[in-house]
Amino acid sequence: MPDAHGDVSGSGRPGDAATDAGFKPLVPGMRWLLYTAAVLVLLAGFQLFVFTERSGTFFAWTILNPLAAAFLGAAYWASVAIETLAGRQRVWANARIAVPTVLIFTVLTLVASLLHLDKFHLGAGFAAGTRLVTWAWLAIYVLVPLLMVFVLIVQARTPGSEPPRQAPLPGWICAVLAGQAVVLLGAGVALFAVPDQANAFWPWKLTPLLAQVTGAWLISLGVAAVHALYERDARRLRPAAVGYLLLVVLQVIALARYPALFASGSAAGIIYAIVLASMLVVGAAGLILGLPPGILAHRNGRNPA
Repeated sequence: MPDAHGDVSGSGRPGDAATDAGFKPLVPGMRWLLYTAAVLVLLAGFQLFVFTERSGTFFAWTILNPLAAAFLGAAYWASVAIETLAGRQRVWANARIAVPTVLIFTVLTLVASLLHLDKFHLGAGFAAGTRLVTWAWLAIYVLVPLLMVFVLIVQARTPGSEPPRQAPLPGWICAVLAGQAVVLLGAGVALFAVPDQANAFWPWKLTPLLAQVTGAWLISLGVAAVHALYERDARRLRPAAVGYLLLVVLQVIALARYPALFASGSAAGIIYAIVLASMLVVGAAGLILGLPPGILAHRNGRNPA
């Protein structure tokens, strides 16, 4: 049932009546898998965004380009918000945007890792702690997609109805999301499929391994944009909207830290900046449109009743 303001968003807050309305709930296994994934990406982001120039010691492989490392760290930290907020939802429809993104990214990153095992810190010449981090990396990317597929099957078999869409996305947001999907999926597939030619269409230097992992992130973000078009409801996109905003802020910080490594005047650099700007706009608009009706009415000076 809707709450006092007609909100059936199922955000997971105490007193939320959405789970009593017969809507398909987020199953506990998926909730805890999302929370676990959030902790893991928090740690990975710390390794890359804080210890950016010390990946030879604190990460699974050495990243010589600090801007490339900071980009990955920013993406990991932005996904903390997506996974944590998705895990807080009570209704499956309001959490599921995080799931295909996580699943596709982990599968593609596992493939990239296995294709470049020679680059990883696995040999006896590395410190024990560094080798432990590397083995943990490989184990995570093997286990997480397997567990997610299993929990997805459980989630699909869980009874419950679909909640109504309460905050339809305006046409202009859908158009921007469609453009993002085309650019992100196109660039991501290119980076993953032909990593040796990556430097020709990316605004900073990448090794083949970095190109494929970067491509995995872009593909997963493109999938999130497509999923947002499928949902077409700002209430269901709250986790992604917050993640979008955090990603933009962190990427801007990364660029500010290493401006000399970013080809700002190139076509790739300009497109990159435009995509970031579009993410900022869509994230902010989606977050505002997804606010409960009572909050929106109060901000507009109207009585929600």
